Amino acid sequence: MDCRTHETQPAARPIALVVERDAELVGLVAGGDRHAFEVLYRSYFPRLTRFLQRMTRSAPLIEEIVNDVMLVVWQKADTFDGSCKVSTWVFAIAYRRACKMLHRLDDPLESFPDALAGEADCQPEQRFEQLCLAHALGAALDALPLSQRAAFQLAFYHDMSCAEIAEIMDCPVNTVKTRLFHARRRLALLFEGQLEGRP
Repeated sequence: MDCRTHETQPAARPIALVVERDAELVGLVAGGDRHAFEVLYRSYFPRLTRFLQRMTRSAPLIEEIVNDVMLVVWQKADTFDGSCKVSTWVFAIAYRRACKMLHRLDDPLESFPDALAGEADCQPEQRFEQLCLAHALGAALDALPLSQRAAFQLAFYHDMSCAEIAEIMDCPVNTVKTRLFHARRRLALLFEGQLEGRP
């Protein structure tokens, strides 16, 4: 999949409205508005949780990082200068916090969670097949180097452009493209290997 820019997306107007709303909320937070912070927190909590869950696989660690990130947002809102999207700023904080935590983490990460737990309508055979595929994909993602895994998640699960990912990961756009290229290639091999290893 090629890196996409949001300007070419059909939903560009709603995205622009969200960007404006987020920037307005951060401005209010900078002035000490607790309600604006609560709205921002509720908006970013599920997105950050999804992103961090694929990075860490540890529920307690995810909660700790999200709370740390939002504390930074509360404390540093007045430093946000609008040179990037609020989402880019928040995800960059989350990425850096997660990297620091993972470097200090000695315990093994939790196994791939049941990502399809809510799909109760499936037949048992279909459910088992979906769980096997989810496990294979999770294991393949876990095997990627952290930088490739994070770039892949931001592009494919959070629909971010290469330029946004480069800001979050503090690296050149070409580095992001290289990481995505290697991540896709390696995932294809790893995923195939996981499926071949199934009984």
